[in-house]
Amino acid sequence: MSKFEGVADTMYIPLTARIYVSEHFPEYFYDEKALSLKNEMPYETIAAKSSEYFQMAGACRFYNTDRMIRTFMEKHPACTVINIGCGLETAYYRIKPGKNVKFYEIDLPEVIDVRRKVFDESQNEVLISGDMFDFSWAENIEKTMPVMVTVIGVFQYFEKERVISFLLQLKKTFPGVKVIFDAMTAKAVKYANDYIKKTGNKGAELHFSADNGESIACQCGMKLIEERPFFGEARKQLKRKLKLYTRIAMKVVDEGSRRGFLVHLQG
Repeated sequence: MSKFEGVADTMYIPLTARIYVSEHFPEYFYDEKALSLKNEMPYETIAAKSSEYFQMAGACRFYNTDRMIRTFMEKHPACTVINIGCGLETAYYRIKPGKNVKFYEIDLPEVIDVRRKVFDESQNEVLISGDMFDFSWAENIEKTMPVMVTVIGVFQYFEKERVISFLLQLKKTFPGVKVIFDAMTAKAVKYANDYIKKTGNKGAELHFSADNGESIACQCGMKLIEERPFFGEARKQLKRKLKLYTRIAMKVVDEGSRRGFLVHLQG
């Protein structure tokens, strides 16, 4: 546990989801690096507080984002990938980018300090400490190659005005940038916040919401490449291997009024 000293519980949650799904549904999503950390963290304690649906909701975002990054790298063998709010994310190890792909991991200084203790920094992976809204971090980024930015599980904690401002600055800093982020409708955010209040976790309230990807694209002057439901492939691949409640909840989120989705934009 020494490597994880000082790690906030919120940093464990997405890692726990990746471990859970890797163990229970490896045919869908498998994260070897995350699994290697299971015995060094309070996995059982965190997992006991989460439903199968909640674990799938965490892993499905990464499943889809991984595939978007791989598609980008296939089109651009020499490129730059920037992971904003990296936390304890293990995408670099799952994707195994080629030597001509530069991977940047960006988060607050205290998070990067933890990450340095937990993971080995690879040859073409660069860790940068900084506030995502202070674009001084961009001074350290290779800009001569095509750029993709991923922002998963981050925007929800900020007001829409700050998210739009970030996207506008991103487009200005990296012309032609492609960006992937997850979003929920206003109804979904209200539903999530009602749950958060019940758990007593008042410091984790969600703010950012979007009716659809096109609405965000219009507000920041970017092109919508794709709006992808969270659970499409999981529902196809796993079907009745999942609990009934999980299957119903996935269908509601993908197709019903409390929707969540991934947005893929180009600047």
